[in-house]
Amino acid sequence: MGQVNETDLEWAEYDEDDATFRRKRLGEAADSERLGCSLYELPPESRAWPYHYHTANEEALYVLAGSGTLRLDGETHALEAGDFVACPADESGGHRVCNDSNDPLRYLAISTMVEPDVTVYPEREKLGVFVGSPPGGRGERSLHGYYPLDADVDYWESDDER
Repeated sequence: MGQVNETDLEWAEYDEDDATFRRKRLGEAADSERLGCSLYELPPESRAWPYHYHTANEEALYVLAGSGTLRLDGETHALEAGDFVACPADESGGHRVCNDSNDPLRYLAISTMVEPDVTVYPEREKLGVFVGSPPGGRGERSLHGYYPLDADVDYWESDDER
């Protein structure tokens, strides 16, 4: 299609653990293959995805309306309309958006759509693996799962030794 108006899309609602937000997948609706873009809306006193970083995909945020905070690389920064933030594809790009205001916070999240990708959640001590379609992608995945960070096994260890 190539063009979409956000008013034509329904919100997907997320309310899991300590994350509550709404999302419209603009990039997917416009049939984008290598660039992801989602419109997010966080109600007052809410948070988006858990603190994480990607190892293959760079992300960026552009604040449309409202205010809040961004935890980026372990530091907290104020967010307001007009702010643009780049999150590198490594540990220094670790981020989480929070709305600590009394009004909704609306922003765009833009990302490359490279796969395979490993997403690391340091505070949850786990990682996610995405092969066949990147995080946020709509394609079939040949491998996808979440694993404990400390679940390291020896390369040469056989099944008999376990």
